[in-house]
Amino acid sequence: MPRTALVRRPSPRLAEGLVTHVERTPVDPGRALEQWEGYVGALREHDWETVEVDPADDCPDGVFVEDTVVMFRNVALIARSGAPSRRPETAAVEESVARLGCSVNRIREPGTLDGGDVLKIGDTVYVGRGGRTNAAGVRQLRAAFEPLGARVVAVPVSRVLHLKSAVTALPDGTVIGCEPLVDRPSLFPRFLPVPEEQGAHVVLLGGGKLLMAASAPRSAELFTDLGYSPVPVNIGEFEKLEGCVTCLSVRLRDLHA
Repeated sequence: MPRTALVRRPSPRLAEGLVTHVERTPVDPGRALEQWEGYVGALREHDWETVEVDPADDCPDGVFVEDTVVMFRNVALIARSGAPSRRPETAAVEESVARLGCSVNRIREPGTLDGGDVLKIGDTVYVGRGGRTNAAGVRQLRAAFEPLGARVVAVPVSRVLHLKSAVTALPDGTVIGCEPLVDRPSLFPRFLPVPEEQGAHVVLLGGGKLLMAASAPRSAELFTDLGYSPVPVNIGEFEKLEGCVTCLSVRLRDLHA
């Protein structure tokens, strides 16, 4: 199947984006656009077709497109953010996944769910129960995906914005994370601590290549020692808004996304 990634260019109002667990620092929208172009370029260089969702210039956080939808097989579950200001971001994403032939389902009130709270490893779907995702959202995700063969595991999230702000997974299924930010490492069958917060975030490009933030060189060394090939990108402006490499795209037809 073709490897496709949804992306959305940053809003001119990016600097107004929400912050919850970090202090606000100035964001340079021009530099952010350059970094976003570098990120998208890295996906394309590694044989990912990118589909640009219509801009959401009035939504400062719209570039973090991962939060708007969760994919499992060919089903797109449109999110309903726990941050009301982010809910207008989903309409154009829903149009995009429908055009790609995905079956569309939706999180409905009173449920809330952000895509950044969902980590898929094979058929296991970990969902973070925390600030942006509530119990009703977890139940609706379970109802949408379990009939398709998913095993849904809810995990607590209290120290970071989203589950995938704390953990992602290597190609062999090992969960990686900066241990002080992970509520319950024991919930994961295999957990590997990494030395930097930004080292907890990788996008699997295929062929053992890991897209990751340039701000985590020690973690990159660790992954190299494990036989992987890190592909670093500079996303410093997005890190100021609690962003990471996973939240800048939605990977379709990749069960480890």
